[in-house]
Amino acid sequence: MKRLLILTLGAALAAGACGTTASDAADTPLHSERAAGVSTTEAAPGYREMTIPSGTTLPLALTNSVASDTSAVEDSVTAELTSPITIDGRDLLPAGTRLAGVVTGVDDSDRVKGRAMIAFRFTSLRTGDARYDLQAAPLSRLAEATKGEDAAKIGIGAGAGAVIGGILGGKKGAGQGAVVGGGAGTGVVLATKGREVRLGPGADVTTRLTAPLTVRVGRG
Repeated sequence: MKRLLILTLGAALAAGACGTTASDAADTPLHSERAAGVSTTEAAPGYREMTIPSGTTLPLALTNSVASDTSAVEDSVTAELTSPITIDGRDLLPAGTRLAGVVTGVDDSDRVKGRAMIAFRFTSLRTGDARYDLQAAPLSRLAEATKGEDAAKIGIGAGAGAVIGGILGGKKGAGQGAVVGGGAGTGVVLATKGREVRLGPGADVTTRLTAPLTVRVGRG
């Protein structure tokens, strides 16, 4: 009886051992597939750095307004590239790259003398998700001179005065009228400010790098 019990127990243990081995064998392929799936995941695409040399010209179009009579020093100025910057056949900075900077100087027009001026400089750019500081040449715009217009205003005033004086009092009156007329013309000029400098969105401006600019580009 004892011998029969021992044999039965032994057979049961052997069967259990065989079942465990079969289960482990069944799990092995699934485990291997999962491991293979992890190992074949592609790595993130690589990047490399390329340098745009100093002196490179940056053709731009303003995207906000600046003016000698409304802007102040430290006001922001923005623009975008109108054509790509290409090095070794690659567009390192595509058209539309955004640049930002500040107004560095401003003078509104003065009466008779003193022409309006505005100056600004770009200090950074953004392409894709990356932002870079840059060093670029300052830009400035000076209002057109109005000396010719001023002289015309004074001449018209003197002529008109001479005609009026002549009508009123002959030659002597004509001389007095010329003096009055001349004074009147000069007064108009003295009371009139010169032209302002106003640059709106879309205005073309050009600057250049004064130091190399290194940017990150995708490998390819």
